[in-house]
Amino acid sequence: MPPWKCGEGVLGYRQFTSVLFAVGRGHLLWENCRVFHEQRIVVSAAEESLPLAIRELELDFGPEAKVEPIGPEMAVITAPGLTAQEVADRCEAAPLVFPRHLTVETALLDADADLDRIAEAALAAVRQADLPKSFALQVWVSGRSSYEFGPAAAFGAIAGELDAAGYTVAKSRRDHVLSCCLTPRGVLLGLNETRDSLSDWPGGGVRLSKGRDQISRAEFKLEEALGEFGLDLPKGGNALDLGAAPGGWTRILRGRGLRVWAVDPGDLDERLSRDGQIKHLKLTAGRFLRSNRTVFDVAVNDMRMDPKLSTELMVRAAEHLAPGALAIVTLKTGSREVLTTVQACLALLTGPYEVLHARQLRHNRHEITVVARRTDAPAAA
Repeated sequence: MPPWKCGEGVLGYRQFTSVLFAVGRGHLLWENCRVFHEQRIVVSAAEESLPLAIRELELDFGPEAKVEPIGPEMAVITAPGLTAQEVADRCEAAPLVFPRHLTVETALLDADADLDRIAEAALAAVRQADLPKSFALQVWVSGRSSYEFGPAAAFGAIAGELDAAGYTVAKSRRDHVLSCCLTPRGVLLGLNETRDSLSDWPGGGVRLSKGRDQISRAEFKLEEALGEFGLDLPKGGNALDLGAAPGGWTRILRGRGLRVWAVDPGDLDERLSRDGQIKHLKLTAGRFLRSNRTVFDVAVNDMRMDPKLSTELMVRAAEHLAPGALAIVTLKTGSREVLTTVQACLALLTGPYEVLHARQLRHNRHEITVVARRTDAPAAA
């Protein structure tokens, strides 16, 4: 039986917590629990973007859905019959760009719960869900933490309890994930299928480490997009980097085996000048597109410019892309009419492209990363 089921209805998770510790270790007592008919689907977003994520959910799921904030980076959506799978599918298909992680709340412990209680609750939830013996465990903090322990200690306590019961946990790359989030209102436990979680990182908080050869922090944005969306870039093809300076995205594209046309009036990092597979053209993007005759397999654009102008530039760039070529662009949204602006930009791209993904990633600030595929149309001669 799924973790949210209780008899003929759906378990009310606050009540779940109140009865969980009435019995000994590892046993679950269902008496006196309230019954609901919906899952409590927890949505994580960037703190400054949570109101936008809530508004997207409200607009897309309509008046039957109730969306309420439950923390500085989290909201919960409920509606009759609504499932995490449906929310995940809508986030991808619509797309809804500000939600970046989903889980289904199974328990909420008081903020004074100690590590033993948290571990016991996690084991009880896993047993009730009848999870396979191997799954992912992800722990993170949302908002200001007043706990006497951090995510690492909570992970260790839960993992130890699960290990003693015969379970094996990993941090990612499993079909199911058990979430534990330390929030100002209490310790939230969630269970979900990874494919319906939007991200395989705790709360969608992708953490990338700086490499020795990193040129700029902007590289994190492209690296995160490639990983989160599972993008495969062609090896040995031609890539176009519009607004390339100082060359961070160019470096990543070269590292994936692509020959790169780096277009920018500014200078590239001197380390790139020694690479014969990088062609630096000191031109504006518009001038380059007017004169170019090369057909590209990938085009990227991380320029700081008005999002509609940036989108129009990518529409022009489509004429120079092979059918099926990938295009990746970050849209700098600003803070006014954000949802309207994003939808207008996505509509413009829909002509020459199929929009595959659009999301505010962790390494984005006031911007959205969009991934699109060139439709089957002839490229420029």
